[in-house]
Amino acid sequence: MATNAYKHMACSYFIPTINIIGEGALEEGASHIQRLGYKKALIVTGKTLHGELGLTKRIIEMLDGIGIDHAIFDGVQPNPTIENVDQGHIAYEEAGCDFIVSFGGGSNHDCAKGIGAVGAGGGSIKDYEGINKCEKGILPIVSINTTSGTGAEATQFSIITDPDRRTKMVIVDHRATPAVSINDPELMEYMPPELTAATGMDALTHAIEAVVSKMANPISDCTAFQAINMIFKSLPTAVENGNDREARTAMTYAQFLAACAFNSAGLGFVHGMAHQLGGFYDLPHGICNAVLLPRVEAYNAEEESVAERLAGIAKYMGKDVEGLSTREAADKALEAINELSERVGIPSGLAELGVKEEDLPALVDNAMKDPCCSFNPRPPTPEGLMSIFKASM
Repeated sequence: MATNAYKHMACSYFIPTINIIGEGALEEGASHIQRLGYKKALIVTGKTLHGELGLTKRIIEMLDGIGIDHAIFDGVQPNPTIENVDQGHIAYEEAGCDFIVSFGGGSNHDCAKGIGAVGAGGGSIKDYEGINKCEKGILPIVSINTTSGTGAEATQFSIITDPDRRTKMVIVDHRATPAVSINDPELMEYMPPELTAATGMDALTHAIEAVVSKMANPISDCTAFQAINMIFKSLPTAVENGNDREARTAMTYAQFLAACAFNSAGLGFVHGMAHQLGGFYDLPHGICNAVLLPRVEAYNAEEESVAERLAGIAKYMGKDVEGLSTREAADKALEAINELSERVGIPSGLAELGVKEEDLPALVDNAMKDPCCSFNPRPPTPEGLMSIFKASM
């Protein structure tokens, strides 16, 4: 993509200071954690990882090996709530911890960021909803990832559910970025096929939304295009054979690259709308993204500049676009998204997930307020968002 395709504005690029990725990353990360100089960690995780799978044993052994004490908070729900943040903050204070280790997928990292914000700045996590509200920073966080999709271990975004409003609060602040991220594919092999598919499609959504974002820049494009290519090559294999280390490793890098992309360029309607579905119905975020993605980009592609961007990534999805018009090549990209979704078992529409037509006005109203929509190449309107929701049913 030529440089004159970018908006004439400065771009920002935030990632953790230290990022360890690939086989053996957990062991490699131990020395980096030790050099931080902290004494006691609150391990923030969920009951599946801690109780059912017992994977926190690996983290405890690693911390013991470098002389760091720990306490455990395993109360994070799949869509973390305000109450989860409050409970985690109490656990942190009562245990006398001085830093946080978030262990798991996006929900656990997001909850940890919420705990970190409240721990550093006081008040309620509701006080930090919006952009750049963490004026006092957050407690130091080491994020150890176990899924290949959300990118939460490396970004400035945190998503917390407000059950009273049946919506998800979006917290965006570069000061909420973890200090260290660790992505070890060995920790991701436990993921069942449906979770592998959902998180993989989440990563794809991050990359594609970054490409079409009005804040796209050379740095975000570099990471997004590579992520798209790796996801299309590796996600089906990772879903079909979770023990394929090569595919798992590729997805580990791909999801991190996608996180780097949207952390700089922002997201769009897919996330702004998916947040409402998750908050309203407690649905899996990655599945909502995957269902919405081709419908949102079909809507965005009505603008020539977006069609050009989609056409530019079609070849990274394995499509032959030689001799095609811009719109035809963009349609090939949409076709590729649908084909991948079907191959990895994504539901065909929102109705299949239990979404009801009568709830769409409330979902649209909430989506109009979501900060992610501000980065979309087409501005949000109630009519436009409603048309996408209906097309996605």
